[in-house]
Amino acid sequence: MFLATLSASAQEALQNMQAGNAAAEARGQQMQNQDYTFKNGDFQMLILPSMGLEWNDNINLSQTNVMDDYIVTPAVGITASYPLTQRNVLFLDITVGYDRYLLHPNLSTFDLNSSSGTGLSFDIGIKDVTLNLHDWMSYVQDSAQYGTVANTATYGTFQNTAGIAATWEMNQVTLSFGYDHQNILATSSQYDSINHASEMLFARLGLQVHPKVTVGLESTAAFTTYQQSVLNNNDAYTAGAFAEFRPGTSLRITASGGFSTYQFQGTTTNQTDQNSWYANFNISHQPRDSISYSLDAGREIQLGTTSDLVADWYVRPNITWKVIKGVDINTSFFYEHGNQGVGNVGGVAANPNGTGSYDWYGGELRVEHPLTSRLVLGLDYRLTLRSSSTPDDGYTQNLVGLQITYHPQ
Repeated sequence: MFLATLSASAQEALQNMQAGNAAAEARGQQMQNQDYTFKNGDFQMLILPSMGLEWNDNINLSQTNVMDDYIVTPAVGITASYPLTQRNVLFLDITVGYDRYLLHPNLSTFDLNSSSGTGLSFDIGIKDVTLNLHDWMSYVQDSAQYGTVANTATYGTFQNTAGIAATWEMNQVTLSFGYDHQNILATSSQYDSINHASEMLFARLGLQVHPKVTVGLESTAAFTTYQQSVLNNNDAYTAGAFAEFRPGTSLRITASGGFSTYQFQGTTTNQTDQNSWYANFNISHQPRDSISYSLDAGREIQLGTTSDLVADWYVRPNITWKVIKGVDINTSFFYEHGNQGVGNVGGVAANPNGTGSYDWYGGELRVEHPLTSRLVLGLDYRLTLRSSSTPDDGYTQNLVGLQITYHPQ
């Protein structure tokens, strides 16, 4: 999915832990990849340059004053690994790009991300304990990736998350815990009210009750401080349970849920504490080599952009097809129903738009085909729609893209 969930909250601490687990699996898969651009002993580096061209029919997410543009998107992806020992591995995965708007050059911006969600990572194995030191950066200015905003072409965030995670495996019991420091800054001064820092803690205890079933408890805490007195500083906590079912290597089903509470310091107003709940269901399955699919659905509470909190329901299915020789097809969809302004709407004074309820939905179709042994052609179509209880706060956006990527082998 092209979506980005970049707000910090107690649930973000839990999401960071889950993302760390997914990144660890992605690192393992990438290290098994024999492709490389440069190799010296155990050190190897893969460089994937690409060039793309996009047409976006509504860059400012407007219902009336619509602006379109052509965007040139050069980028380079770098993956590097150096195993000091079998369990001590230094890993880097980063993609740096530039979006050049041809008709509105003032909107041109850099991109910074990681295909595996790793960034810079160092795994350290000590007996039954695995430590992971990490620093992940992201710079994204694509307003359509955020369901809480409309009528803007400049909303985005720079995010840096650095921390440590530990996993202790004790036969049928696994204990995971960690700490992250996260900074989030708006890419445009218009939205400086969201700039904040968070200290996040998480802990998870899992018990393998069956070779295919693991159940356990999870808890997080996050302490958020804003740079400006528009949104309220807060302390947030979650406590819940989870279950995971893995009947084989091709199927995984997980479910989790629990309670969350937000305690506000009243930086701008006397905000009352908010108690709520969260739930998540995820399934990923590859029944055969030619097809794989996943589904992520649930309810969450997260920090808002123009309000202290946003409560939303979401559904995100994804299907990858390889039914035609030499052609990879990926189809993904998303739907999010959100309510902005849970509790006090601290940021309404700065931006009266973006309050109330909204529906944000759409999908993406991507087709890839190797032109030669080294060049891969990608065609992409993305549709994003938004409706809102706020007048003139909905939009429809179509994006069509063409990309060529160079592979060393």
